[in-house]
Amino acid sequence: MRRIAIVLFALVLASPFVQSQSALAQTKPAQETVESPIGKVVTAEGTATIEHTGTVPLQAALPKGPIPAKVGELVYRGDVVQTAADGKVGLVFLDGTALNVLTNARMELNEYVFDANSKWNSSLFNLTKGAFTFVGGKMAKTGGLRVNTPTATMGIRGTSAHVIITEDGSVKFSTLVEEKQ
Repeated sequence: MRRIAIVLFALVLASPFVQSQSALAQTKPAQETVESPIGKVVTAEGTATIEHTGTVPLQAALPKGPIPAKVGELVYRGDVVQTAADGKVGLVFLDGTALNVLTNARMELNEYVFDANSKWNSSLFNLTKGAFTFVGGKMAKTGGLRVNTPTATMGIRGTSAHVIITEDGSVKFSTLVEEKQ
């Protein structure tokens, strides 16, 4: 329940970003949208990094190699988010999806195409180790929000979940249900 509250709080903080970036993505040609930010860091704790590996705007002048994750840092398609034993990173994406990458995790943001007016949106995130929680945004209802793990690919349709890759490589998936008062 506490995790859901933290994620929802992060969504409230990031809503101006989501609205302004969503409008930007709708007005740019598809080739430029790929180079636009797909989300941003809204919380960062402990040791966590972001590595910008994809194509990004030239004016951004992003450094090569991992950089410390910090609140306000933009993320792009192709980025890799990693956390250490003491690290956690909260991200919010253009469609409002909130993603918390938890301790000892590695998440690749492989694909992200979102247009608020489309029913053919698509994203693919790859969790290779660790755990994450998320609350699906608009994409979970209007497109293909997918998460790869070492054992399966999950298609998300408007739910909140907690996913863990255990030390032996197995995957545990549970949905987060808000308790009614």
